Amino acid sequence: MIKGSIQGEDITILNIYAPNRGSPQYIRQLLTTLKGEINKNTIIVGDFNTPLTAMDRSSKQKINKETQALNEALDQMDFIDIYRTFHPKATEYTFFSVRMEHS
Repeated sequence: MIKGSIQGEDITILNIYAPNRGSPQYIRQLLTTLKGEINKNTIIVGDFNTPLTAMDRSSKQKINKETQALNEALDQMDFIDIYRTFHPKATEYTFFSVRMEHS
């Protein structure tokens, strides 16, 4: 986790590299532990080692219960997939940030 500021705005960058096995549970637990450190200026990057959407997986793979639980946790924490927002049909990289509050 790196904290700093860009143009006077405080930001936090959280780099996650999840293990090859058990990654959905690992990420969910890590985010739950760090929940108090995460806010609207947090950007999460790294390698989750798990495809989170049908677009990110091969046709033979199914979304398992652990991945569903991780996706639900990401939704509850109000994260958005910024890459997917700008590239809804691309099957490349993705990263998350907290949804920005609208005024």
